[in-house]
Amino acid sequence: MAVENKSISDLKPGRYIMMDGEACKILDMQRSAPGKHGHAKYRVSAQTLISKAKKIKVFTGHAAVQVPIIEKKEAQVLSVSSGSAQIMDMESYETFEAKKDPELNKELKANDTVVFWDIMGERIIKEVK
Repeated sequence: MAVENKSISDLKPGRYIMMDGEACKILDMQRSAPGKHGHAKYRVSAQTLISKAKKIKVFTGHAAVQVPIIEKKEAQVLSVSSGSAQIMDMESYETFEAKKDPELNKELKANDTVVFWDIMGERIIKEVK
């Protein structure tokens, strides 16, 4: 699993975080000030990168959280099927199936150059070049 540990106070909106075993993008972070005998708390609203589900979680100010390491690479489309495509990595020439991001509006066709994200072993096509 490609993750690293970071302090919750080091993160900000737009960064990535692991929540309930899924890679998520932080949409909003709210910090509450510490009380007389308490700790600061962070309320994190995030959206999963694969299913686009929203998650909300509260962390203490000194909590260590896992951050996914996301690789962004280029590939060439070999063939297209419904919801996915067979692509070839431009660096390693490895061929594999990758899901198409639901937000990707452009139609995929053979020989297109795409950008795909490798999120903890799951590959998703995010952009057509």
